Amino acid sequence: MVRHLGLKAYGKVNLGLDVLRRREDGYHEVRMVMQTVGIYDRVDLLYREEPGITVETNLFYLPVNENNLVYKAAALLINEFGIRGGVHIRLKKMIPVAAGMAGGSSDAAAVLFGVNKMFGLGLTGRQLQERGLKIGADVPYCVMRGTALSEGVGEILTPLPPVPQCRVLIAKPGINVSTKSVYENLHVEKLGPECHPDIDGLVEAVRQKDMVRVAACMGNTLEAVTIPAHPEIAAIKEMMMETGALNALMSGSGPTVFGLYTDSRTAEAAYRRLRYGDGSRIVRQVFLTDFFNRREAND
Repeated sequence: MVRHLGLKAYGKVNLGLDVLRRREDGYHEVRMVMQTVGIYDRVDLLYREEPGITVETNLFYLPVNENNLVYKAAALLINEFGIRGGVHIRLKKMIPVAAGMAGGSSDAAAVLFGVNKMFGLGLTGRQLQERGLKIGADVPYCVMRGTALSEGVGEILTPLPPVPQCRVLIAKPGINVSTKSVYENLHVEKLGPECHPDIDGLVEAVRQKDMVRVAACMGNTLEAVTIPAHPEIAAIKEMMMETGALNALMSGSGPTVFGLYTDSRTAEAAYRRLRYGDGSRIVRQVFLTDFFNRREAND
């Protein structure tokens, strides 16, 4: 019995996000190129003799009950396998909340991995991904990590080679965006071709390790909804481009913007410029991170 696991739940950005159509079940069919980045939440799992799940976080406004995805992830496996013991989940958030970086989904993926390991359930990565889809569309990818093509509603994953290493500047304005609201206000049938990124070209650029072409193919259909409602996102993108980014893009449904920089001094100068303001903007310098589609405790 493993009594304690310390895990890192890494965030992601979308190098490309195309929404193809709204399905009859209400979900949207997407094609996305997902990329892990080097910012993470800390997830500690502690075995408890008594049954049940308890959660603590470093942010007072996060739920510590079944409304938190980490609780749902633990409950899913504990209930399915009739586990008699319990688990205490200690969550330290470092990924900005409601930022389009899959922080909650990554936390849930870490808990699925951790409970599987702690109680010796023997589930494979693919089996964890299948269960993760019951929690959220990004969870299967967060189980996998690395660079991947994501299709369907997020459950069809194709691993891709790692992209060339570069600096990533992440900036979240002082606003939160509801993913559900963004998709509800997206009318795919009314969008022009300029709103649909070249995902095939992006995948080929990744395979060829052509970072310039990767940047040129980046795009996000959801910007058509989020940016008009929050023009500060466009302002951050413009600032990143002015400071030498290969390209800058909103991640997921927003509002986080990321820029790719191949020169460390340029990235540092951009970081200093973006940090200047009223203090409501969260700015981080990180790297692209490749995990070769594996996960280890204490990684």
